[in-house]
Amino acid sequence: MSHPFAAALVAAACVAAIGIAAFAWVLFREPRQLIRAEYGRQRRRLRLAVHRARIDGLHWCWTERAGTHATAPTLVMLHGYTGSKENWYRLVPELDARFRLVMPDLPGWGDSERIANADHGFVAEAAHVAAFLRHLDAGPVVLLGHSMGGGIAALVAAKYPDLVARVGLLDAAGVHFEDNAFGLAVLDGRNPFGIEDTASMEQYLSVLFHERSARPPLPWPGTIAFVRHRRNEAAFEQSVLDRIGRSDERFAPGDAAGDIRQPALLIWGAHDEVIDPSAMALYAARMPQARQVLLDRSGHMTLMEQPRDVADAVHWLIERGTPA
Repeated sequence: MSHPFAAALVAAACVAAIGIAAFAWVLFREPRQLIRAEYGRQRRRLRLAVHRARIDGLHWCWTERAGTHATAPTLVMLHGYTGSKENWYRLVPELDARFRLVMPDLPGWGDSERIANADHGFVAEAAHVAAFLRHLDAGPVVLLGHSMGGGIAALVAAKYPDLVARVGLLDAAGVHFEDNAFGLAVLDGRNPFGIEDTASMEQYLSVLFHERSARPPLPWPGTIAFVRHRRNEAAFEQSVLDRIGRSDERFAPGDAAGDIRQPALLIWGAHDEVIDPSAMALYAARMPQARQVLLDRSGHMTLMEQPRDVADAVHWLIERGTPA
């Protein structure tokens, strides 16, 4: 007969082996589950609620912080290319507690529905966002958009002015800016944000963030999970980039910006290697009412690199911004 202690050790080893096997299966077969777990931890810390709804034929997911004053503005924040609602989380504690904050995953991204072969360009996504804003039924909102989301926000503000009271564009896509390595790669048919291994992940992060200390922490095995997840996303990402970066609608946001009459804000990172800072002046020429804010310690991810300064500018937009 085996010793009870030895039997317990064998049982514990079996349980550990099963746990390791399950962990490996999640890591290599469902890498996004590990990423979701970290996002869930952040969401709980910020006391954000998850909402889901079918809107205009699509399943949407968004997180939300209720405001402390029913009459205070609702802020809706649109993430950028390869991003998700979680990109805005560093900004949440910096914004006035009175405001209701709504952070959706755009259709096709994050936890919102992706339909095969659907159009995820600027114009189509702007129409989806308009439907989302109608569903919120919050009255005209303060609409903030970053990068691709900035281009979408510009189109929504211009085409659906009854839904948008004020608009803020952060490092927004949608205008022709001075040539840089990122833009030339896109025009050449490549995806400079593509990730195949840890080396390309490092390149991706170095292009996005000016200062290494501002990058989100990604300890092992998060690095492996992130790389595998982005590999799985490669075909979808390329299809979206083809639409917003090379098609006949790539400058649609900038073309529409001249119709934006709402109080407006433009925020850019002085070291943006994705959307060159020259783009801010091009948007400003079409939106003379917009305040321009250039952040000297930021690259492309201003909302994560200098959230306090971004929040100060957003507060200015809400309290002092004037229409055209």
